[in-house]
Amino acid sequence: MSDAATPAWVERLAREIGALGQAEGSGPERAMDRMSAAAARGVPGCSAALVVIWRGVRPGDEDGAGGERCAAGSHVVVDYGASHSDLATALERQYAVDQGPAVEAVREMRAVTVGDVLREDRWPDYLSAAVQCGDRSSVTFPCQMEEEVVTFGVHSGRGDAFDVEAVAPLVALLAEHAAMALHSAGRYVDAAREAAHMRRAMSARAVIDQAKGILMHARGCGAAEAFEELRRVAQRNRIKVADVARRLVEENAEATVRAR
Repeated sequence: MSDAATPAWVERLAREIGALGQAEGSGPERAMDRMSAAAARGVPGCSAALVVIWRGVRPGDEDGAGGERCAAGSHVVVDYGASHSDLATALERQYAVDQGPAVEAVREMRAVTVGDVLREDRWPDYLSAAVQCGDRSSVTFPCQMEEEVVTFGVHSGRGDAFDVEAVAPLVALLAEHAAMALHSAGRYVDAAREAAHMRRAMSARAVIDQAKGILMHARGCGAAEAFEELRRVAQRNRIKVADVARRLVEENAEATVRAR
């Protein structure tokens, strides 16, 4: 869809989808829930929408669920957002039987359209669940996101709800904006996780230094010997050095209070 041919409302919806993933503090899960809700409101004929992040796996890799669920081809679901719970149930069925429009879209890396599941014969193990969940027609588009793939699907409880020629380019555009936004959201989460890790590491270092000081004062030993004693206690009890140090600092504080 060229810029000249893109209606203003499509551009607004695409920008809204992109902004949802870039909002401060918005992780991928929350962003996808809001993206799917925006698409369900904004795309003509759409009554529900589904955004899924898939990760490629190598043969023999587990799917992150104890190996209990089957992978969609060479991909597993990392996370997803669905505007309606029935659509989430439908995705879980697709994933379980390794069949359906989202599975095929990520496996084949191409758009998958469904005019009416009542006329479908591509996914025999999925169709009854689709009918029960009200997933009659849909357009799903995949978009590569570095090592992951985003599939963006618009769905309807009515058969032949979409003008595919008009809606398919729109879904492709939304998928591209969603992928870029989710990449940003993922980087935000990674940065926040790294910052939290650094805070924990700095806190652990501080309490270890405090515990070393207590041992050095009590035993008249050097810093290296004090740390080695903390390490020996940690190994003997199969716990972290920081936990040993924390207990020592707490016990020392309690003893100081009792002595007053």
